Amino acid sequence: MLILLKKGTPEASAGLVASRLRMAGLAVHRTDHQGQVRLAAMGDTTALDWDEVRNWPDVEAAQKIPVPFKLVSRTFHPQDTVITVGRCAIGSDQLALMAGPCSIEGEAQAFEIAEQVAKAGATVMRGGAFKPRTSPYSFQGLGEEGLKILRRAADAFGLAVVSEVIDTQQVSMVARYADILQLGARNMQNYALLHEVGHAEKPVLLKRGLAATIEEWLMSAEHILSSGNSQVILCERGIRTFETYTRNTLDLNAIPVVRELSHLPVIVDPSHGTGIRNKVAPMARAAIAAGADGLLIEVHHDPDHALSDGAQSLYPAQYADLVGQIRTIATVLGRRV
Repeated sequence: MLILLKKGTPEASAGLVASRLRMAGLAVHRTDHQGQVRLAAMGDTTALDWDEVRNWPDVEAAQKIPVPFKLVSRTFHPQDTVITVGRCAIGSDQLALMAGPCSIEGEAQAFEIAEQVAKAGATVMRGGAFKPRTSPYSFQGLGEEGLKILRRAADAFGLAVVSEVIDTQQVSMVARYADILQLGARNMQNYALLHEVGHAEKPVLLKRGLAATIEEWLMSAEHILSSGNSQVILCERGIRTFETYTRNTLDLNAIPVVRELSHLPVIVDPSHGTGIRNKVAPMARAAIAAGADGLLIEVHHDPDHALSDGAQSLYPAQYADLVGQIRTIATVLGRRV
């Protein structure tokens, strides 16, 4: 249930309403919008007589939240959530440009790419240290040493860091090095991991699952928010369909749909969405035009010899050209890089 308090309700009175709801066994989450306190009460809502609640002092209204993803919804939190990471405010008029290699392969590679993407205009460096791969014989990442290299390279060029965590036991360790914890498509419904990052004090980048509906994706975000972490960035990275000419089908419909349903920022990964280098730029441009809050793009200075995903990685010069194009599109939309 969503309980709207009267505008101007004193903090002490708002706290009393929340306490009464908790005494009924409900979990209570709060947001404020245009001077009004909004409380979401979760759990067995039959424990209360809601007609009586509507007559409590300071309560203006009590209503059902009409979607299953309660805390993620705009019904609960009407304004856009903005997540500040380093020099970027994700979800604001500033587009978040995240770029870097699929995998951290070594010191020289990481520093070379960090320098190039920072020069082009990126504010966040991506790079995998733990790589969940389809084949057990493929490169699995450098682990904690890869995270250390990634952090040093990013710091050298003023970049924040996003890196994937694939296990509940890794969360605290990855959080020591990364500014954003990434949950990959295969872990979108790893509920133990969702709850673990929900307790972390770091923003979470949640990728859409390989065959997940939008509602399933938002419900995964709900697990994180209900665990206490409201700093969630949604990432559309393509879904698996019958089409074989691209790696995945990049669902750009999801951008306006999610922006209507949810207050969380949504970015797009056209590298995994297409899997083909020369398809990344057109889909990146389309994503920004469709309203995405940013891009997550793989860049490698020597993609032919990359240890993972070289075929979908842009050369640094290609990335720089793309950022220039994104600047033009952003200006038309009243946004900026």
